[in-house]
Amino acid sequence: MNFLPTPLAGCVMIEPKVFGDDRGFFIETFHRQKFAAAGIDLEFVQDNHSRSRKNVIRGLHYQFQHPQGKLVRAVNGEIFDVAVDLRADSPTKGRWFGTILSETNRRQLYIPAGFAHGFCVTSDSADVVYKCTDLYHPEDERTILWNDPTLNISWPLIGTAIISAKDEQGKPFLEAELYAKSPHA
Repeated sequence: MNFLPTPLAGCVMIEPKVFGDDRGFFIETFHRQKFAAAGIDLEFVQDNHSRSRKNVIRGLHYQFQHPQGKLVRAVNGEIFDVAVDLRADSPTKGRWFGTILSETNRRQLYIPAGFAHGFCVTSDSADVVYKCTDLYHPEDERTILWNDPTLNISWPLIGTAIISAKDEQGKPFLEAELYAKSPHA
């Protein structure tokens, strides 16, 4: 596995080694010792799987009292995955990073606790699987508007964004609760 830094402190792109032949392929998507050696020494406690159609945007979500680190990948289709740094003590506070995750490039993005997360489906549909370092607490979930003008995220939409009613009610970035110190999850 290759662990590649991103412009956001703590956010890491992971490129797995692919072993393929005429039968198909094999990849290792998580190996605790290899991740720990790369500075991602965490316990993942929940796995999630979502399926969405083209132009669906999910996010930007985070949990404030129970922050989650996430290891995200697209197992089918393609997404534009986005992380937004919400750590008040971070040199990259308020900045976002986006990258393509797909079944073709097989990349993963590790998003530390203290970040908001969202994605946009750029293929006809996509299956997204992600591991979390804390359990989902619906009462603790916060949402930042996907189209917040302060963040000015360059979503690669072709057509109209499809947003849930809950996500449409998100707060502007300037009203979001920031983490005073970087969480340790």
